Amino acid sequence: MSGPIVVDSVAALRAQIRGWRRDGLSVAMVPTMGALHDGHISLVRMALEKADRCVVSIFVNPAQFAPSEDLDKYPRQLAADLDRLAEANAHLAFTPTVAAMYPAGFATRISVGGPSLGLESDFRPTFFEGVATVVAKLFLQASPDVAVFGEKDYQQLCVVRQLCRDLDLPVEIIGAPTVRDAHGLAMSSRNAYLSETELKIARQFNVILRETAAALAAGADEATVTGDAVSALTQGGFGTIDYVQARENLTLSPWRNDHSGRLLAAAWLGKTRLIDNVEIPSR
Repeated sequence: MSGPIVVDSVAALRAQIRGWRRDGLSVAMVPTMGALHDGHISLVRMALEKADRCVVSIFVNPAQFAPSEDLDKYPRQLAADLDRLAEANAHLAFTPTVAAMYPAGFATRISVGGPSLGLESDFRPTFFEGVATVVAKLFLQASPDVAVFGEKDYQQLCVVRQLCRDLDLPVEIIGAPTVRDAHGLAMSSRNAYLSETELKIARQFNVILRETAAALAAGADEATVTGDAVSALTQGGFGTIDYVQARENLTLSPWRNDHSGRLLAAAWLGKTRLIDNVEIPSR
């Protein structure tokens, strides 16, 4: 089984992509932080449907972690990741070091308003600045035609779309449906932190969100049913519930009950923070 080309410098990445461009090939990119699971592989497959060549970046981005967060223990398994990319037929893995992405003297950050406001930003105030900065760098380094992001990180997807619109980055952003296990739990690298008991609790998350979204679509009062969802999660064994909120689909502005939207939530289970979202169907 032949694996992807592996490069760890911007110069090598650009050289390979220049060669593809000379041959008239289109390029798709899948930015990741590694610890690849079936959700990531679904993004690779979609990328391969959209372009001739697929580049997967593997970089645990320190700029999107606050000092109190899990940067040091975030799972890193490059050899296993490269095996998975080989099975998925990805063409290139870009595996830069922190020093390559943020060399000495690096002093630029990108701040995106709009869809970044509230939700995750209320609890991780520097998160989207880190995401926007690294994504902009990756797009400038690789110059992809297309980039694929999972809808599990729905607010992040909206922020990346805003980034590209506002900065005229010529990259088509595609959102891929969330991949879930047989019980409905969204695939996440952080699921590896969960014990068997915690996994059973975590699998209630999507069930409660889908019931809440259905109630909203049926005309229930938003404050009442999102409050009920918080209570159901707590009674189900979750710890702190950071938020359960309904938002408009594209801008993430407050949801109006006359059209479709997104119900987004974040909750703690032990020392692990889980996020998920579901569509609110239009009435």
